[in-house]
Parts: sequence; C-alpha cells; structure tokens
Amino acid sequence: QAQLVESGGGWTQGGGSLRLSCAASGSIFTINTMGWYRQAPGKQRDLVATITSGGSTNYADSVKGRFTISRDNAKNTVYLQMDSLKPEDTDVYYCHAEGTGWDFNGFDSWGPGTQVTVSS
Repeated sequence: QAQLVESGGGWTQGGGSLRLSCAASGSIFTINTMGWYRQAPGKQRDLVATITSGGSTNYADSVKGRFTISRDNAKNTVYLQMDSLKPEDTDVYYCHAEGTGWDFNGFDSWGPGTQVTVSS
C-alpha cells in the first residue's frame, strides 16, 4: 500500500505564495486520484483540490483561481501551488491518494499533514 509524505508547508504573509508537494511510495500499481484536503482543530476535513491520472481537476470554490493542482505520474507526486494566500487558508493540509497496489488490492492513503499559516 502507498505511503505519502508532504513537504513545502510553512508561513507567509497575506498575498504570498507557497507550493506543497506530496510523494507517494510503496507497492503501487497505479494511482487514480490524488488530492489535497485541509482541516482545522475540531473541524471537518474539507476538500481543497483533486486531480485524476488523466489530468481532470476539481477545486473547492474558496480556492478557485488562486490554487493550482498538478501531478507528475512518473514520480508519483502531486503538487499544490498556492497563490494570493489569505489568512483563512491557514490550516493543516493533508495529501490523499487512492489507487491499486501490485497485490491487486485497492488503497486509500493519507499523509501526516503539513501546517500552512498565513498572517494578515
């Protein structure tokens, strides 16, 4: 099954930019969909953006026009370019991937999360 590791989180001022990366490893046959979610303490984990193996994307309304999701299938890596950041974007961001392993079993995996903080 897949293991995910996020990187690129940190701090920036309002209007700034950050780029998150997430690399998947393990006994992976194929990854169908990868995505980013965010969650504040005591709150629901919400979708930020997803991307399929074919390149179809889906974004939360709150980030449309500001965030861009992309992936490198050869590296099993997904990226989230975040521009024009706002204080309300502050959250822990989690990487997600679903697909099929070489054992022909499906997997649904989450990374440990990375903190994004945007100050006013």
